[in-house]
Amino acid sequence: MREIIFLADGRDFHAIDWYKATTKICSDREVYIATDILKAEGREVLLNKSDNIICMQLIDKWLLRKQSTFGNYWRNFVKVLFLPLQVASLKKIAKQYPDAIFHAHTMYYLFIAWQAGIEYIGSPQGAEILIRPYCSKLYHYFAKKSLKRAKFLIVDSENLKQGIRNIANRDADVMQYGIDVTAIQQEADHSTLRNGIVSIRAWYPLYRIAQIIQERNNHLTHIPLLFFFPFSEMGYVKNIMGLVKPMDTILGRLPQKKDIYTLLAKTELVISIPESDSSPRSVYESIFCGCAVVVTYNPWIDSLPECMRARIIIIDIHKPGWIAYAIKISKEILKTKYIPSEEAYEMFDQERSMKKVANKYYQ
Repeated sequence: MREIIFLADGRDFHAIDWYKATTKICSDREVYIATDILKAEGREVLLNKSDNIICMQLIDKWLLRKQSTFGNYWRNFVKVLFLPLQVASLKKIAKQYPDAIFHAHTMYYLFIAWQAGIEYIGSPQGAEILIRPYCSKLYHYFAKKSLKRAKFLIVDSENLKQGIRNIANRDADVMQYGIDVTAIQQEADHSTLRNGIVSIRAWYPLYRIAQIIQERNNHLTHIPLLFFFPFSEMGYVKNIMGLVKPMDTILGRLPQKKDIYTLLAKTELVISIPESDSSPRSVYESIFCGCAVVVTYNPWIDSLPECMRARIIIIDIHKPGWIAYAIKISKEILKTKYIPSEEAYEMFDQERSMKKVANKYYQ
């Protein structure tokens, strides 16, 4: 049977979820993850000795100890510097596994796969399609080439599908990456009382955490906020810490998904207002946990089943008082327990979603 090899950053929790879910679903095949980064910049180590890891040219020791704006530029510089070595490494892996199916996560790994001349499936991420190609002609050129060369492209929103059509004039399959519905419901079903406002996105400029805190500080000074986040940027964290209040709670990265679901199962209102979003899994998890969720408008909202859209509160962050408005609406939303529809299960249950993706591997 043909092996399945994911090409991804070993710290990318989305890619690791795909790898682990595929390992479970495609039990008749060997599933590997090939990576150039395992642990660096203070990020949590997601892979362990029990995982099937293929090391490319690891760049961990060349990266900084913590994430920062300069660290992001430095990481990109190191990746460009090591690019010929990564391409050579991938060619060697392809010879070792001549029948393998390669699935590249994020544009960088699509680019490496294209340069290595192998057959691959690609899954670019939101900003790689919606923002970066329009900030750099060079990036646009290489993105177009990498997208065109892929055998299949799998994305999680119609917005990204259209973006790929605009860049590379080719089609992509829209498949939700899914969430662990079973694990979520084991926690959410035990919740009786909900309270508190929680921010769930990374402490990074894209996610506008500072604007959330400033809105609270300006209009709801007595309301505490709770923050957990998958990663953070050191410089941005320093700016934010001047805004938080002693009553706020900063949990950082929670060690296990179960901890996230337990917290969300008791939460009233979740805030997620990034500058751009293609298909936010953390928002879907919050809804399945029964929360009301405040967001700014994004096209992904239109594709949600009605039962999920009913938990969404759309606001304009430029209008003062949007948190107070969201709290008021959330009180009404939470009068009804969230019960997923069959459409919601079909779209977002991780096992169902990954079986659809696995069909691509078997083609």
